[in-house]
Amino acid sequence: MAGRLQLTLALLKPDVTRAPHVLQAIRSKIIQEKFFVVRHKEIRLQRDKTEEFYKEHKGKFFYNRLVTFMASGPIQALVLAREDAIRHWRTVMGPTKVYKAKYEAPNTLRGLYGLTDTRNSTHGSALYPAAELSLQTGAPDLCQHSTTLLPKQLIAAFLTGHISVATSAAHLLPDTETI
Repeated sequence: MAGRLQLTLALLKPDVTRAPHVLQAIRSKIIQEKFFVVRHKEIRLQRDKTEEFYKEHKGKFFYNRLVTFMASGPIQALVLAREDAIRHWRTVMGPTKVYKAKYEAPNTLRGLYGLTDTRNSTHGSALYPAAELSLQTGAPDLCQHSTTLLPKQLIAAFLTGHISVATSAAHLLPDTETI
């Protein structure tokens, strides 16, 4: 019997959304890594929402730079599902520090596409409660379900129209909203 599917939030940052070939490569990697794309939306975070989203970093030297960057352009927000989704997404992303990613994990998303520690292409939630908070704060309408679902529950939710699951990168068509 298959294990439980876990949900996590993946954000593709403005540096990625500005480069269509990078965006497509990351979408393809998500599918290649056997994630289900449960929800997808292109969003623009207003400064106050971005400050709320990253409030755990307030007071740190990079906070203003991070908030300014994340509010600078569209972001692709995806709710991803698979067994051990949070851990696996973090592995696929690679180290937060791009210099480390380039040398220690060059085939990760940040190793391949990261530019700086702020413009490191992706965001992923570190812990289960943080993933749930991220899903609620980052794009509240993306998450209307528990962060852990049995495969049967996920399929039932899909069949009844409560969620949509994209099975190939070609189905990831943006729906833009400013929140």
